[in-house]
Amino acid sequence: MPGLYPLKFKPIYLEKIWGGNRLKTLLGKDFGKLPNCGESWELSAVEGNVSEVSNGFLAGNNLTELVEIYMGDLVGDKVFKKFGIEFPLLFKYIDADDDLSVQVHPNDELSKKRHNAYGKTEMWYVIHTEKGALINSGFNRQLTREQYLKYLEKGNLDEILHYDEAKPGDVFYIPAGRVHAIGKGVVLAEIQETSDVTYRIYDYNRKDAQGNYRELHNDLALDAIDFSYRDDYKTKYTVKENQSSEIVSCEYFTTNLLQFSEQLEKDFFQIDSFIVYMNLEGRFGLEYDGGEVTIEKGETVLVPASLETFRLKPLTPEVKTLEVYIK
Repeated sequence: MPGLYPLKFKPIYLEKIWGGNRLKTLLGKDFGKLPNCGESWELSAVEGNVSEVSNGFLAGNNLTELVEIYMGDLVGDKVFKKFGIEFPLLFKYIDADDDLSVQVHPNDELSKKRHNAYGKTEMWYVIHTEKGALINSGFNRQLTREQYLKYLEKGNLDEILHYDEAKPGDVFYIPAGRVHAIGKGVVLAEIQETSDVTYRIYDYNRKDAQGNYRELHNDLALDAIDFSYRDDYKTKYTVKENQSSEIVSCEYFTTNLLQFSEQLEKDFFQIDSFIVYMNLEGRFGLEYDGGEVTIEKGETVLVPASLETFRLKPLTPEVKTLEVYIK
């Protein structure tokens, strides 16, 4: 049987009431006639939305089938030992053409107890913003549960939410329990645990086309929320050209930003994990022992753990890509 190789997958496009068309105009996503494409799931093992390989001899196989067959060769031995055949991360692009509702996700323990699922710690890398676009992450003051409930009951939760004006290159790390919302005019990449458990807590008192308020999950959310306050919710990082620059590292994933204009030799012998590249700008070739794959702007590629060494070769003057793995 031929060996593993860098895998591309068919994006899964989701229509959202708040979606737009910028995944097409900015990232070259062909979502057909969807009127409001809010999300492109690049790599997913969420039940009902499992990604399917689009390149090479494994085309047509889905991600869960591949993990079942190749196990540690695909995801890394330690990752397979911990997660079994469930691929542990979900990769998305999101286009917010309107404000998303304010949400919170439960942690692993609470999610396991209530939903028999993983929790949802995530991160955002902002790709594009319209003027004045905002992102909510956390509260703007220290709160008790009782204080929070008073604002909630009055319907003015937005008074206690912390907002940042979003700029391209901004990074937000959002541990489970932190309230958050993507504002109108933001396009971003999202990396998260494989989970689709979301509690909607505030929707700006909006009504749908039938005049109904959207469903909220405030009873469930109350035990999931972290009421603590931080004076800065943006992640600070430094980028060094032609090398991997760490922007987020947690127990669930490590994400580097890689800006390069020259060929790079990559050696992941010590990592024992798959590597995922989400390509944000330019195009590059990924050379490995057995061939080469070209990754266009907006494409995502999964490098199996068994390919411990490979080369990244810029095919445009500058390339900007996210590099993700599990330590």
